[in-house]
Amino acid sequence: MITVSKEDYLKSILEAESEGETVISARLADWHKVSAPAVTMALRRLKKDGLVEVEKSGEIRLTAAGRKIARKLTVRHHLIERMLSEMFGMEWWKVHDEAERLEHAVSPDFEAKLLAKLGSGGACPHGNLSEVEGPSSRRKRGLVLLADAEVDQHYSVSGIYERDRQLLEFLEARGIRPAARLHLLERNYDQTVTLTTSAGKVSLGPAASGRVWLAPISRSHR
Repeated sequence: MITVSKEDYLKSILEAESEGETVISARLADWHKVSAPAVTMALRRLKKDGLVEVEKSGEIRLTAAGRKIARKLTVRHHLIERMLSEMFGMEWWKVHDEAERLEHAVSPDFEAKLLAKLGSGGACPHGNLSEVEGPSSRRKRGLVLLADAEVDQHYSVSGIYERDRQLLEFLEARGIRPAARLHLLERNYDQTVTLTTSAGKVSLGPAASGRVWLAPISRSHR
């Protein structure tokens, strides 16, 4: 039986993979705000169901069956985020948490209605595609992390890591939101970056700049 708890663990693992993170039990405990023994028990059940594998190194990977379930929930989450933003006008930095609460309550019929209304393939309010992408896939599309961007270049924000509400509010206050334009001014010795946005001149540390994907803007489109 696939419970809400199992679905949440599987989706977390898939999301972490898309962010280029190695998934271990300690990280799952931190993300889900539960104890290490609780994660151990959950992984034991997921392994028994053939949904995850745990390497000798401790790295946790989804099986094909686990990935299928996680992918289905991710698509539903994506549709709910788009509904909240496009149909109800909810702020982009609020929709992830709200979708987390709603995704398990949506019936297949309602999900089909959302898909018919919104269409498939659109980006969520954070700029991320419904197809879960890893860093290498994003780079193949020409995207670059703000942490790695070139100085004195102009960019538009393509996508933002969405699971940290505090990060999203922090970025919003500094004019860094999906589709926003910015100009990278300098990269500093302490690993901070200085840039200009609609909010003026701002500085970001690596914890934030490593969570924002950018698309270069050509000179002809500035």
